[in-house]
Amino acid sequence: MTRRPSRTTFRVRLDEMVSSIRKSIITGSIEPDQYLPSEKQLAEQYGLSVQSVRKGLDLLVSDGLIVKIPKIGSKVMDPADKSAVTIRLGYQPTIPDDADIHRLIAMFHQEHPNIHVEAVPLANFSYDHISPYLESGLLDVLTLNYENFLQFSERGSLDDLEALDRQEEIYPFLSDAFTEDGLLRIQPFVFSPLVLCYNRSHFAQRGLQEPNSSWSWQRLSECAASLDIPNERVGFHCYFSTPNRAAILLMQKGGAFERHENGRLKLSGTRMLDAIRYSREIYRETPSLPSSLMSWESQKIDMFRQGKLSIAILSYFILNHFRDTDLDYDIAPVPHFGTPLTVLIIIGMAVNARSKNKEAAKKLVDFVTSPKAQLAIRQNTCSLPALIPAAEWRGPETSKINRPSRFPMFREIMPSYRLFSDLNVKDSEFRKLFGELRLYWAGLESEENLCREIESIGSQNHPT
Repeated sequence: MTRRPSRTTFRVRLDEMVSSIRKSIITGSIEPDQYLPSEKQLAEQYGLSVQSVRKGLDLLVSDGLIVKIPKIGSKVMDPADKSAVTIRLGYQPTIPDDADIHRLIAMFHQEHPNIHVEAVPLANFSYDHISPYLESGLLDVLTLNYENFLQFSERGSLDDLEALDRQEEIYPFLSDAFTEDGLLRIQPFVFSPLVLCYNRSHFAQRGLQEPNSSWSWQRLSECAASLDIPNERVGFHCYFSTPNRAAILLMQKGGAFERHENGRLKLSGTRMLDAIRYSREIYRETPSLPSSLMSWESQKIDMFRQGKLSIAILSYFILNHFRDTDLDYDIAPVPHFGTPLTVLIIIGMAVNARSKNKEAAKKLVDFVTSPKAQLAIRQNTCSLPALIPAAEWRGPETSKINRPSRFPMFREIMPSYRLFSDLNVKDSEFRKLFGELRLYWAGLESEENLCREIESIGSQNHPT
């Protein structure tokens, strides 16, 4: 029985055809006013159906590189004849490290010379800060994470983001996170679970077994104490300084927040209060650091890179800070209480529904999630591309990157992935809640006052 070629094979061949013709036109190998081979000839050359060839030629038409003349053929246009379009991409300052975005933009310019991408780093990505950029049309494309998606959803503003086509080869759980009422509003781009990152040399020096999937928080505490060396290094620092990291222990031990009948959060007498108490104990037991080292997460990353910190809870994104070092490190699943569970971080790209260059903006989103761009992310960074074949790619490494030996571990722990919204709180509620938790964990608020403040959060409008 003859095996039918997969859809992936057809897509690769189609991409090859379009890229080859595009490159020939841009470099002048095929001059303006010449005609391309017939659709039948192209189909035979690239092993495609005539229908697939027509779809590829339509992409070149939309790029302004060819024009179809009925009953004659596809005529090559001069790329310089088409006026250039400029689109503005707003991105978080970490994106150059997270996804090597400037490399991807350069690759995009090669394939779309008439679309210029102006990259605009934005320090603040809260909804209130982003919204004016969208309303005024100052941004055409922007990188957004899951928290941003929730902010747009809670404010009923998802229509500000253009609905996009779902890609079959992107992990479904990533697309599901950015979908509401059947519409995909943000195209998943890169992702990462939170994992345990540790210095292998430190474990070897102490004769300790390296972390594995069976590790409990108690085991972590015991090893951290053995790894700690006064005036030299810290075994483990409680790295729950962000909502995502704080959510790990809360979900593992507390499950989800309960609510009163009026919709307000319930805390007294719940499992979640036990989880919050346990988290406070971890803060008390781990070594304290000078206030000068507590202000910026980058300083904590530097501590790990310099061998001043043995164990930390990090994301694959943060591993990019170690990719050019000779640091002997590895990763493992985060500790748990019997049921593995970790928090998932997703970054995607969205198109401004008010953009005057919407089609050009969509081309950029399509490109950065294409097999070519996603494979570039996999090969040149420690981040995880959203496209399954790229994320799970196995082949000869073309760049010298210091990756952990357990890099493929993300596939095995996928059943443990959770979104922080699984805590049964809105994004706006969690921000208020997190502020109160930090005061309590720091010993600056009593449990009685904590319960009172948290139980004032929420309303009857929250779905139960």
